[in-house]
Amino acid sequence: MQKGKTSGTRESIKTALYAAAIAIFVRTFAYEPFNIPSGSMKPTLLVGDYLFVSKFSFGYSRHSLPFSLPLIAGRVFYAEPERGDVAVFKLPSDNKTDYIKRIVGLPGDKVQLRNGIVHVNGVAVGRRRVEDFIAENGAGVLHRIPRFIETLPGGREHAILEVSDRGPGDNTRVYTVPSSHFFAMGDNRDNSRDSRFPNVGFVPKENLVGRAEFLFFSIDGPVWKVWNWFSSIRFSRLFSGIE
Repeated sequence: MQKGKTSGTRESIKTALYAAAIAIFVRTFAYEPFNIPSGSMKPTLLVGDYLFVSKFSFGYSRHSLPFSLPLIAGRVFYAEPERGDVAVFKLPSDNKTDYIKRIVGLPGDKVQLRNGIVHVNGVAVGRRRVEDFIAENGAGVLHRIPRFIETLPGGREHAILEVSDRGPGDNTRVYTVPSSHFFAMGDNRDNSRDSRFPNVGFVPKENLVGRAEFLFFSIDGPVWKVWNWFSSIRFSRLFSGIE
């Protein structure tokens, strides 16, 4: 009896180890889950969104590995991001903090903002006004934020929020994107720390973690309050792609 019990325990441990190894493999080389803690990517991504990031989209670097273990030199199986991709990357200033922004400038591009309008290589991107975004200020008060559809070179469209065209990041110098680097911006233009600001700057290709692909969960409130899920889950956002 004791021998059978020991054998069963051993098999349970082996099963748990196999499951952990598979989970680590999937998170490292296929898809890793992330959640959105801030509103810098509104209206595309909301606080409380949970999404999968494809790790293979841009190839692999040490930041693809758990704890950014220095086992990969540079980047292998590299595929350059496309303009308009929503990418997760490690903040260049500390190589630890996960950021998620939209790739606006590619290596060699010249990027500048003039009165809130993005210019790429001297040409203004398209921007058209659409219906306002309705947001809550945390105290239950709703307010409207101007929403626009921006069209990047190449034709990809996405929504942005722009309260004013006279904010600190709405008129900038010309940023020349270095080789093997990218210029990334949040869609919530007046509430995003991104490549316009020194604490972020250009994103090296080694710091790319992956491309945001689709939402698998979204909740307006603390996820641990399961008793509120029925009223707080954003059902319309579940299993939707990220544009």
